[in-house]
Amino acid sequence: MEQQGKSPAQAFAELRQRLQDPEFLAGHGLGNEVPFFILPYAAALEDEVRERVEALVRDFAPTAQDGAPAPQDSPTAGDTRVIHFDLWDVFLQICQERRILEKIPALEERRGTEGLLRRMEKIATPEAFLKVMSERYEELGGQMPGRDVVLISGVGKVYPLVRAHNILENAQPVFTEVPMVMLYPGVYDSQQLHLFGKISDGNYYRAFSLL
Repeated sequence: MEQQGKSPAQAFAELRQRLQDPEFLAGHGLGNEVPFFILPYAAALEDEVRERVEALVRDFAPTAQDGAPAPQDSPTAGDTRVIHFDLWDVFLQICQERRILEKIPALEERRGTEGLLRRMEKIATPEAFLKVMSERYEELGGQMPGRDVVLISGVGKVYPLVRAHNILENAQPVFTEVPMVMLYPGVYDSQQLHLFGKISDGNYYRAFSLL
């Protein structure tokens, strides 16, 4: 299954425009739905998407007064803030806090790959991911409605430890005041998620596709 749509260059150009649109930042025009958006892309384009994410995050970095320096040449510094969470980085932090990161090779050797996966699924729960993300957000001053957008990447890197729809469902009561955009390496038809265009990744109907 493939999802035809915009190229990454087109999709990110439009995303940049949305990030400077007060209506988008305020979540207007969505009825009573949560301001959650999914930007699907072909998994084969992962390298290009990562480069564009890095550039986007750099250009829309939080300002110095928010806890991190913004690039001097960023036209949006001090305006829109993109709060970026790479789910793989979040996973590593969960493991570090539980003091098991360095023990993972030994755990796999002792329990096998399937046994390790079952163990990690009990530790790296969707709730644990959202806890770390929320704490990081608070370090940047917390949610700033009308200014912030949460950007989530790394969905494919944490599969099958955690699924995209579980992150989305658990994020609803956490990111209540700002839009959230999830970069998704697969297909989203406004009801179902298909990771890499092949793997059924659960149902989620509350997000809007950005394709």
